[in-house]
Amino acid sequence: MPEMYFDVRRPDGLIQRCCSPSTTVEDYFAPGAAYELAEFVERSRTALGIAGERVREKFGFFCTGASEQLARRERTAAAYGDISGAVVTVEARTGADGSPR
Repeated sequence: MPEMYFDVRRPDGLIQRCCSPSTTVEDYFAPGAAYELAEFVERSRTALGIAGERVREKFGFFCTGASEQLARRERTAAAYGDISGAVVTVEARTGADGSPR
């Protein structure tokens, strides 16, 4: 399956690299778009759930990488839960080879 990577700017300004085992993230995260923190987490749940199921359909097992990515995003989001109006901005999307998507 084609892995996708994308960099996001967290509410504190730090850049975090995210990964998906499928290009499904292209349907949920647009470069340059800013998402309210809860919306970012919900979009992550949806996109990574679909990506994990695509892996299951192809290989017969749910992708643990998708589960790990979701857990990481949920932990990170919890750290910003007290910040009113917290947003996450998608900086860029790339393929596994680093080429822009």
